[in-house]
Amino acid sequence: MDIYEEQSAFYEAHRKPRHLEAAIALGQRRPAGPVVDLGSGPGWYTAALGRPVVALDAAAAMLRRTREVAPGCLPVLGDLAALPFRRGSLRAAWARNSYVHLRATELPMALNDLHHALAVDAPAEVTFFGGTRQGRDVFADDDLPGRWFSTWTPVRLQDVMHGAGFELDGLATRPETDGGAGYTVRATRAPGLPDFVGAGMRLLVCGLNPSLHAAEHGVGYVSANNRFWPAALAAGLVSRDRDPRHALGHHYIGMTDLVKRATARADALHPSDYVAGVARVDRLCDWLQPEAVCIVGLAGWRAAVDRRAQTGWQSHSLGGRPVYVMPSTSGLNARTSLTEFTEHLRRAVSA
Repeated sequence: MDIYEEQSAFYEAHRKPRHLEAAIALGQRRPAGPVVDLGSGPGWYTAALGRPVVALDAAAAMLRRTREVAPGCLPVLGDLAALPFRRGSLRAAWARNSYVHLRATELPMALNDLHHALAVDAPAEVTFFGGTRQGRDVFADDDLPGRWFSTWTPVRLQDVMHGAGFELDGLATRPETDGGAGYTVRATRAPGLPDFVGAGMRLLVCGLNPSLHAAEHGVGYVSANNRFWPAALAAGLVSRDRDPRHALGHHYIGMTDLVKRATARADALHPSDYVAGVARVDRLCDWLQPEAVCIVGLAGWRAAVDRRAQTGWQSHSLGGRPVYVMPSTSGLNARTSLTEFTEHLRRAVSA
């Protein structure tokens, strides 16, 4: 951020807004309400997105320039990794080469924030650089040396967007000025539940798919008759009830689902949904390397991996990480007690 604070004028003088038509198109197709320019820079795209428009940048120098270029904007000095917007308050999002400055393992939770802030069915357009590297020396000819960049492969980028609760409308490859490739992601905020994942997880808890109630509240296992959170508290995995962000940030307990689509009941899913979901979680675990994975519910594991599987540690791993399968904590599973759920979670985190 020091680079952008000190060299904002140099940055603006040596670049041009080459994607104004795309910004105008996004602003025109959004539902009525505010659009946000995430990483507004000199404000070129802020002005093109229409009104009402929120301009967010972490560099005060950039935000001052944005207010000059787009005087009607609503300026916010803020962080992409901690968006200060209430749930569902934004109707569209534009992010031109801004998320590229986050470390790769920070992106899932940053997109989780974006999912939280966008209304259901809101469009988003976000750009990334292609590659497999990250650091301050990714681009040798960077005219502002010292900036951090993360780069992405198409598969991992699609997985992260999907895991964050977005439906991909398109992932277009575009040439960059340095001869490399970049990606423009056009996505829609789905009525699902985003992943709560990151580096250093002690345990990745993986449900079958979110309920409609969970998707509405942004918290898995949120129903009063679901016993996951009481069991997690009793097992010492977490210290706050129904707070997955705190669970990840303070206890390194991550959360995802085999299938990201929310349904009224898990039996509404097809076996092929679970097969595709296991493949995504396998890639997620290969990337983030949690100490262990706990699948909550036998049905999905049996459908996709081992139809004879029983609860406990499995012979099949995900991303090379050990897998524990426990019964569903849904209130529909009256056969399993809270004490038994608690013991299953204690075993899963003991890998």
